[in-house]
Amino acid sequence: MGFFDKLKDSLKKTRQAVSDGLGDIFIGEGDIDDDFYDRLEETLIRSDMGAEASERIIDKLRDQVPEEHLRRRKDAKKFLINDIKEEMKTAPDAFDFEKQRSVVFVTGVNGVGKTTFCGKLAYKLTQEGKKVLLAAADTYRAGAAEQLSLWADRAGCNIIQGNAGADPSSVIYDAASSANARDIDVLICDTAGRLENRRNLMEELKKMDRVIDRIMPDVKRENLLVLDAVTGQNAVSQAKGFSEVTDLTGIVLTKLDGTPKGGIAVAIESELGIPVKYIGIGEQKEDLERFDADAFVDAMFSDDTSEEASEDDW
Repeated sequence: MGFFDKLKDSLKKTRQAVSDGLGDIFIGEGDIDDDFYDRLEETLIRSDMGAEASERIIDKLRDQVPEEHLRRRKDAKKFLINDIKEEMKTAPDAFDFEKQRSVVFVTGVNGVGKTTFCGKLAYKLTQEGKKVLLAAADTYRAGAAEQLSLWADRAGCNIIQGNAGADPSSVIYDAASSANARDIDVLICDTAGRLENRRNLMEELKKMDRVIDRIMPDVKRENLLVLDAVTGQNAVSQAKGFSEVTDLTGIVLTKLDGTPKGGIAVAIESELGIPVKYIGIGEQKEDLERFDADAFVDAMFSDDTSEEASEDDW
């Protein structure tokens, strides 16, 4: 199964939710009137795209309809899809850290898939010829270091671990020092799950941040927050909380295949200005992809839009 097919499959529940809501809105020769816009905005909000993003998308569509001389509802659909893509565009330099010496600092609450993401990213980068080092800074969860060590074996990279219950910052210190000594291309730091309202644990993140800045001051920093798409709008709250203690540069969305709330990717980008950078589209080590707004939105909408896209484009 190619990437686009896997993406479509992982977004199946989201696509069904969106298609069910939009189905009769775009059917027929009905006028593009206030009722059309109201129902459309309501459907977008229900798919977890968020009120702000939905309102902005609808406002843009209201401007485009007279500009493009659109008269039939179905003619407006392609403009809606393109407007959503624009809301989610990733900057051209979003993945520059993959091409230079960098530290990837991974955070998030419990159970969202941080360790698995770190392992998959390590595999992806080592396959591209990068020298990668994993830091097992989750010293609290039983088995966390062992799980990451298995991923290190799969990826073919080294790992720095600490004793159970050790200060996570000491693991980060050892890993950063080792990365300097070994001339590592990318240091990936796995951290313990923590709630955004637990002040002591969030202060711990700041401490780890400071250690990296002190030991590796001149490398590219990438601070990624892993979010479980199943949580819907709660993911926005989590992102707000973590952004207050660390300079988040990107979002990783996991478990898209288990939820109809894939539209949360739009809400996060729109409300917080933090781009989605990676999505998990399966359980295999290869099933981690850079986020592509065009592919994501085409997969999120009905089959007739995605058929226009060639898999060669992805």
